[in-house]
Amino acid sequence: MHGPPLVAWLLVALSAAAAVSCVLRREPRGEALLGVGMAVMAVPLSVFDPPRWSTALLAVVFAAVALHALRPSPRRTSHRVHHSVCAGAMVYMSAAMAAAGSAHSGHAAHTTAGAPLLTGLLLVYFAGYVLRAGSRLATPGGPHPAAPGGGAISLWHAPEVAAACRVAMALAMFAMLLTL
Repeated sequence: MHGPPLVAWLLVALSAAAAVSCVLRREPRGEALLGVGMAVMAVPLSVFDPPRWSTALLAVVFAAVALHALRPSPRRTSHRVHHSVCAGAMVYMSAAMAAAGSAHSGHAAHTTAGAPLLTGLLLVYFAGYVLRAGSRLATPGGPHPAAPGGGAISLWHAPEVAAACRVAMALAMFAMLLTL
């Protein structure tokens, strides 16, 4: 990632917080892995210059996450395709970072990484996702439903928390794509 260090650190914090939230809510491991990967990729290069092989490793890991998200599952989740697009975008960003790293020595020169058309399409997708899912979160939905035992659902396990984490990660993905 090339960008202001403050933005990079904010992306690290946002992505790490989303990953921790996924782990604590016992969400699918793929979402937590995406959050961790985004946090690692957002660390400013002045602090940590990863070895060349790490971007290839990230690409392989996120390709596996994307394929895992698309596999047939008895438990139907509404966000499997979105999750696969997120993992695919991570593969794309890893490959773009690897190509940019091999195109010049060090990180002194700043060149555009990745294919502008694909980057633009991903930017449109994530902007649309953030606006659509964010507007759903902002509209009042009435009281929280009762838990099966008659008690209230804890705030931590409310469906809005999972949706807010997905919006935060999509927003972070959008910001990371802007810096390609």
